[in-house]
Amino acid sequence: MYIERHIDALLLEWKNSPDLKPLLLRGARQVGKSWAVQHLGKSFDYFIEVNFEKRPDMLEVFSKIHDVHELANTLSLYYNTPVIPGRTLLFLDEIQVSADAIKSLWSFKEDYPELHVVAAGSLLEFALKELSSFGVGRIRSLFVYPFSFDEFLAACGKSSWIQAKQQADSQKPLLTSMHNDLVQQFRTFLMVGGMPASVAAWVTTHDYSRCQTELDDIQLAYYDDFPKYAKKVDPTLLRNTLQSVVMQLGEKFTYSHVDGGYRTDDVKKALSLLCDAGIIKRVSHMAGNGLPLGAHVNDKFRKYIYLDSGLLLRILDMDLGGAHQLTELIIAGTAQELVNKGGLTEMVLGWELVKYNNPRSQHDLYYWENTADSTRSEVDYIIARDLKVMPIECKSGVSGKMKSLYEFMRQKHLTQGLRCTLENFEHLEYIDKKDNDTVRNVNILPLYAISNIFNVNLLNILWYEGVGTAATY
Repeated sequence: MYIERHIDALLLEWKNSPDLKPLLLRGARQVGKSWAVQHLGKSFDYFIEVNFEKRPDMLEVFSKIHDVHELANTLSLYYNTPVIPGRTLLFLDEIQVSADAIKSLWSFKEDYPELHVVAAGSLLEFALKELSSFGVGRIRSLFVYPFSFDEFLAACGKSSWIQAKQQADSQKPLLTSMHNDLVQQFRTFLMVGGMPASVAAWVTTHDYSRCQTELDDIQLAYYDDFPKYAKKVDPTLLRNTLQSVVMQLGEKFTYSHVDGGYRTDDVKKALSLLCDAGIIKRVSHMAGNGLPLGAHVNDKFRKYIYLDSGLLLRILDMDLGGAHQLTELIIAGTAQELVNKGGLTEMVLGWELVKYNNPRSQHDLYYWENTADSTRSEVDYIIARDLKVMPIECKSGVSGKMKSLYEFMRQKHLTQGLRCTLENFEHLEYIDKKDNDTVRNVNILPLYAISNIFNVNLLNILWYEGVGTAATY
């Protein structure tokens, strides 16, 4: 079964581009990179897939042949498949194991630009860092992540729900029944996660245990990858650091909490490698004084979020024995409890902000904390929208309890903010007595509707109107 994704439309756009460049899909292991390319290959007359981990003999081919026309002819003979520009898709998978193959992408752009060449790999960022001035202007990148909630809805055959929530706002909230249905579906998404194998298992069986089996396999594959980092850092340190990220979810990361008594510099290196592998993502503390957001970062304070909610539950169950209480909270807890406890929804919110953003570049995440006095004020995420700073709180509660959000807005002279929770769409107006009765406006955006912030309507409309299909069997 193949389940269509937002990235499919971008792959087709690349295929039909008059300015063709080799395409590089980047992202963590098993987020669907190869799956998407193989699906794209069905739109070509011919498809050649070179997997360097399954075919190590191909390493020698790419190391010895540097003329890309000769290379294409050689691959045509090996795979008994014609290589015809415009009709053949050449896919170089697990390309991170071959520096020669990565460099060949440059030559394909310069000497054979009419041929469609796409590459992908896990742990690819490690290889790219070792290559100077990698492919500047000659290679196009797309970053791939686990399923977003909208993609999950489409996979479950609920594309019309995407349309409904994208047409809703604080002036026109959803009907209570539709809101409750979306909240319940979001709970399911938290359990299943967005890893393609888990989503596929859910779509075909609606059996959580089947999803958990897939997720266990993925998590073990991540652990099995750690020895591949051996030249860079101790695999045990990587595992302990990853476990500490899970335990400190939603909190400032404290290096001394990593088991094993490792030096801070060693833990920082482990965190950097896990970020490069795409397994975790840093959320940097920033001042929020203006744009660009990255110009005001304080590296002394950072949070880290794990790749996927489904994987998070599995790593808790496998390594820490603490998943049962969180699972019960997801399934049966009140909406307020689910949002306020455990950092899980804050983590998912962060990834949703990344997934709906432009996949042609990487996107950093930022949060704010008031470090000026002893009063603890913290805003979960700060983003830039419409050339303005936009604070986002992931909290449940009435307007009078959003002290951190209002404090940030007051300090930065902002009048617009967002609160993401599992309540229906709503608008709150707050008269700030501490700032000359300035009116602060906060829109409540349900966690299931983060895509409303971004311009992704077109892709969802294409799904809904039948140009694409939510699932193909």
